Amino acid sequence: MRKVTFGGGNSLDNFIARKDHAVDWLSWSKEVASVTAELWKTIDTAVMGRKTYEVLLSNGMTSYPGVKNYVFSRTMEKSPAKEVEIIREDAAKFVRKLKKQEGKGICVMGGGELAHSLFEADLIDEIGCNIHPVLLGSGVPLFHEMKRQIDLELIECKTFKNGCVLVSYRVKR
Repeated sequence: MRKVTFGGGNSLDNFIARKDHAVDWLSWSKEVASVTAELWKTIDTAVMGRKTYEVLLSNGMTSYPGVKNYVFSRTMEKSPAKEVEIIREDAAKFVRKLKKQEGKGICVMGGGELAHSLFEADLIDEIGCNIHPVLLGSGVPLFHEMKRQIDLELIECKTFKNGCVLVSYRVKR
């Protein structure tokens, strides 16, 4: 069965974007690029919600290259890129089907709301957070309130020269 990984960059107070969805505070580095490149070797599918996809579009990209892109949306009429498929069905149901198919890993890009539904359905296997040394005070939360506790096992903790800390966890089952 394919592995589903959720993660991305977040502030120390666990926000993935400002209230206006801006991510100008994210700090990119060669170390982060290297870790990201290693992750991309292990996946062939990226899933994201509409809001995350709109941030991608606002940054001049139409899709994540080299992987199949799925965007969950009930309001987008059509995809602006042939590499992106708009999914209108229940996200947990769709990802459950993806997990059973042959292929590499699946990465849940940004989007705390999408991740919330996948956590509730027990579909996320690993979490990777690149914690940035900033307190935003408010914004879009990385994690939303859940109905149950999810126990984690530390896989890796790595510090970067720019002050970021990468933490990776496996979901205990």
